[in-house]
Amino acid sequence: MRLPGPATLRGRLALLALVTTAAWVVLLTVGFNLVLATRLREQADGLLRTRAAAVAATIEVQSGGRLTVNEPTDDRALDVGTWIYQGHRAIERPVAPSGLQQRADLLAGHGHHFVQTSEPYASRLYALPVQSGGHQVGTVVASVNLDPYRSTADSVLAGSAILAALLLGGIYLVTRTVVGRALRPVAEMSAQAAQWSERGAAERFGTAAGTAARPAELTAFAANLDELLDRLAAVLRHEQQQSAELSHELRTPLARITAETDWLTARKRSASEQRASHEAIAAAAATMQRICETLLSESRTRTAQVPGRCALLDLAHALARRAAAEHPGAPPISVRGTHVTAGVSAAVAERILTPLLDNARRYAAHTITVHCAPVPGGIHLTVSDDGPGVPASIGPAIFEPGRRADPSDNHDGAGLGLALARRLARAAGGDIDLDLAPPKPGTGARFVVRLPAG
Repeated sequence: MRLPGPATLRGRLALLALVTTAAWVVLLTVGFNLVLATRLREQADGLLRTRAAAVAATIEVQSGGRLTVNEPTDDRALDVGTWIYQGHRAIERPVAPSGLQQRADLLAGHGHHFVQTSEPYASRLYALPVQSGGHQVGTVVASVNLDPYRSTADSVLAGSAILAALLLGGIYLVTRTVVGRALRPVAEMSAQAAQWSERGAAERFGTAAGTAARPAELTAFAANLDELLDRLAAVLRHEQQQSAELSHELRTPLARITAETDWLTARKRSASEQRASHEAIAAAAATMQRICETLLSESRTRTAQVPGRCALLDLAHALARRAAAEHPGAPPISVRGTHVTAGVSAAVAERILTPLLDNARRYAAHTITVHCAPVPGGIHLTVSDDGPGVPASIGPAIFEPGRRADPSDNHDGAGLGLALARRLARAAGGDIDLDLAPPKPGTGARFVVRLPAG
């Protein structure tokens, strides 16, 4: 079962620092105590060698291999645990526990050798051979009590453990404090965002109080958040604008449908009157459908570059043939130019060109011209007609939603086609502009579509 960790980022970072530090502290504490134990053992072995050598210097080998001990002025070496053996017989023996005496007797007759006892007293013994003529004739065994060494090691271990615990506790508290202070600007930014959300304010982190005191990382983070908030605000404004446009543009066909329905039900109508009313209702419904489809298709492509490729000249020819079939009496569409590949899908390119061709068909007197040409960095497609053109008083405002060059022309447009075509082009990485200086003045309207090359 996995235990739950701290709920806050400060607690998690502090815990991570604690665990990491604890691993290093434990490693260093264990290593230090191992080194100390080794060093204490080396000191004990050095003391044993010194004592054994000092006693061996007082031993004289007589003829026949008999050992004689010349008592030194200071004979305390024998009092602290030193045995002298001739063969396996002890000629000098200190006062010591029986267990230690037995272990010393076992070392008699052996060469250089260390041995350690634990019961009943912790001691370490060292056997030094006494040689004469290349043969061992005796043995000096020295011992040292390990209790002082163990006491030192235990005291150091306890002290290092206490020091490690204090160090870890201090590191945890310091880490929580430091991390808390480091995250304080983040908490302040969170509180600011909550206040702005409640008030619906348009403030940003880059202009809020305390900007200069933020670290460089939080400054970059605040800039990214501001950019995100700007994008969200733009999306929200677009949604509000789209809702207003949809409400405004649907109001007229809905009113027409309501009026025709009321007119039909007011009293009995003739067959021709009913047919005319049904056709008016169908036309209004078709207008509503076209408005909804256009707005929704624009909404789906407004936030990102539209992927895909298409042969733009072939698409223009296909749209020209379809327009000729659907509108037999309309001015013909002449398609010219170079075969180019646009960096948008055929469906998106069709949604961009269709409103332009519909607009040209409504106002053209004799012909509509579509021309494709590659340009540095993209493709230019122009749609021109020989109609009256866009009045100078309107100009580029023709792309505003609901704006029409002549509101009294009685065509079935809703005034959204050019605006939505421009939005689609911009969503695809291009744009649409009205050519205010056509090659031949007075030759009608000329729209220039810029699209990325495929």
